Amino acid sequence: MHMSDRHISQHFETLAIHAGNTADPLTGAVVPPIYQVSTYKQDGVGGLRGGYEYSRSANPTRTALEENLAALEGGRRGLAFASGLAAEDCLLRTLLSPGDHVVIPNDAYGGTFRLFAKVVSRWGVEWSVADTSDPSAVRAALTPKTKVVWVETPSNPLLGITDIAVVAQIARDAGARLVVDNTFATPYLQQPLALGADVVVHSLTKYMGGHSDVVGGALIVNDQELGEQLAYHQNAMGAVAGPFDSWLVLRGTKTLAVRMDRHSENAARIADMLTRHARVTRVLYPGLAEHPGHEIAAKQMKAFGGMVSFQVEGGEEAAVEVCNRAKVFTLGESLGGVESLVEHPGRMTHASAAGSALEVPSDLVRLSVGIENVDDLLEDLQQALG
Repeated sequence: MHMSDRHISQHFETLAIHAGNTADPLTGAVVPPIYQVSTYKQDGVGGLRGGYEYSRSANPTRTALEENLAALEGGRRGLAFASGLAAEDCLLRTLLSPGDHVVIPNDAYGGTFRLFAKVVSRWGVEWSVADTSDPSAVRAALTPKTKVVWVETPSNPLLGITDIAVVAQIARDAGARLVVDNTFATPYLQQPLALGADVVVHSLTKYMGGHSDVVGGALIVNDQELGEQLAYHQNAMGAVAGPFDSWLVLRGTKTLAVRMDRHSENAARIADMLTRHARVTRVLYPGLAEHPGHEIAAKQMKAFGGMVSFQVEGGEEAAVEVCNRAKVFTLGESLGGVESLVEHPGRMTHASAAGSALEVPSDLVRLSVGIENVDDLLEDLQQALG
């Protein structure tokens, strides 16, 4: 939705609480109601109240969330979906036709890779892999048929950093669109549209919802025509966010800023500890000065986020044992909730990438650092490492 004039000059924390959250005109309720409704009474044939006719096409609770998302990313149109992959699927089927080509990153969420490798490719779309942190590698991967360059920054699970502004220009020069998955950073830490991206993708399940109690996805764009095309496909294909899920994410975004501050502070402390641990062979966190993408991350991010990955001596079995020994860190997939999570990407979230160019190291452990007391988290990791 269009961001209203009263939001344009406000700071992020204010937008997070007020954009889309208009007081209910009937009761004055300060939280938008959950419009748990499928259809709407019309004032005569074709006489729609507020443009609502059927909740697949539009729902007031989802509208509130979509306005909020657009405001937070600095976009003109936000669209909310049933999951992050539903958002990605809608985007790809809107932008691509059989015979088109996509450049995908060499480090990405396993579900995104599966969508390209097992689903979209069967539709006649070609793809190739590039290290998107290297602009020359992106240029080399382009073909005359390239329509989309796909980026995650920070990437999942190796926390690679891509210079969004540079790659946006490369894509633009080639007549392609740049899509940035901003799930790890969130719009509080990074705003890809302002850096030249054409589309921002989110798994709302993660930091935006923030409480591990909802599944959702989003697309945000600045191009009004593209926004209309995406909305048409969203309605035609139907994988929309339900009203209660929309309400949960809208509740989550209100505290996004304060949560991301704590996530980032805790993750920085943990990354520092891991760099000094005898059993840890490598720490992947863009906040570390030795991280190859540190300077770019510092330029385009407000802070470095709550995700930390590390490799341990002893190989795969040792990494699995660290995951199993953790107590405060919960062993589980997903990320971005208030509670800390630990996982083994090779056997869990990225199993679908095994044997491909996106296969992750077998000795890798990924942490989603929560907002608990950091001393408890440090103590837990130290005992898990032994």
